[in-house]
Amino acid sequence: MQTIWPALASRRYDGARPAWQRERWDTPDGDFVDVDWQGAEAGAPLLVLFHGLEGSSSSHYAEAFAGEARRRGWRFAVPHFRGCSGELNRAPRAYHSGDWQEIAWLLARLRALHHGPIVAVGVSLGGNALLRYAEEAGAEASSVLRAIAAVSAPLDLAAGAQAIGRGFARQVYTRMFLRSMKPKALRKLAQHPGLFDADRLRAVRDLRGFDELVTGPLHGFAGADDYYARASAGPRLAEIALPALVLNARNDPFLPAEALPRPGAVGRHVTLWQPGHGGHVGFASGRWPAHVQALPEAVAGWLAERL
Repeated sequence: MQTIWPALASRRYDGARPAWQRERWDTPDGDFVDVDWQGAEAGAPLLVLFHGLEGSSSSHYAEAFAGEARRRGWRFAVPHFRGCSGELNRAPRAYHSGDWQEIAWLLARLRALHHGPIVAVGVSLGGNALLRYAEEAGAEASSVLRAIAAVSAPLDLAAGAQAIGRGFARQVYTRMFLRSMKPKALRKLAQHPGLFDADRLRAVRDLRGFDELVTGPLHGFAGADDYYARASAGPRLAEIALPALVLNARNDPFLPAEALPRPGAVGRHVTLWQPGHGGHVGFASGRWPAHVQALPEAVAGWLAERL
C-alpha cells in the first residue's frame, strides 16, 4: 500500500499542474528523445529527473519534483527514455536499467544548453542508470553535475527481478509493466522485423522472461543474467566520485532489504538513506489522502546543500 496508494491517489503538488514545454532532440544514431521543461530564470540551478520503467513526466514523482523545483526557483527537465514520451521511437533499441551511455549523452546536451549548476535525480530504473553513469564517468562527472540522487533504484537487478516475479508483486506489478511493455515491443517488432520471436514474447509472463528475450539482446547483452550482472549499480557504488544520495526504503517490494548496500561498501562520496518504510517510490506523508511532496523536498534539500 505504501507503493500503490501514493502513485494512485496521493496529492502530487500544491497549486497548478506543471506546464511543460517539450523539445525533441535528434540522437546521434538517427533516433529522437523528447525532453519536457519547466522554466525558471536564466542561470538558476537545473534539476534533471530520469524517470522509471514505463514512466514519464506525468508520473506522480515527476510532477511532485516539478512542484518542488518551482518552489525553489529552479529549472526542471524530464528527458524521456526512448519510447516513453507517447510516441514509439525509430531505432531498434529502447531503454534499460544500465543505459548510462544515453544518460551521458543527455547530460552533455543539457550541460551545453544550461549555464547554471546542474543536479540530477533518477527514480527506480532511472536511478540505477544515473548511478551507472556516475560509476563509468568517475571524476569527469563533476564537470557536468554538482550532485546526484537515486530514489528506489534497483541496485541488484537479479534480486529485484526475483522479488517482483513472485507472489503479490508478480500478480500486480509484473502484470502492470507487461501490459504496456509487450504491446510496445510488438510495435517495435513491426518496425524492425526479426528482432525477436513474437510468439515467445506473447508467452512471456514475467520481467525476467522479457529481459531474456527483448531487453538484453536489443541492448548488447547475452540475455537476462548478463544484463543484470553488467547493468546493476550496487556492486560499483564505491567508484562514484561526486556527491551521491542513494535512497531505498527497506520495505521496497521491488528490492529486498538484504540486497541493499552497507555503509562501508559504498565509498566516501555516497550517502545512504534506508528508512524502514516508504515502499517503492512511495514515501507518502500527511493526513489522508496524503501527499508525496515530502520526498522531493528532502531530496532537493540534500542536493541544494551540495550547490
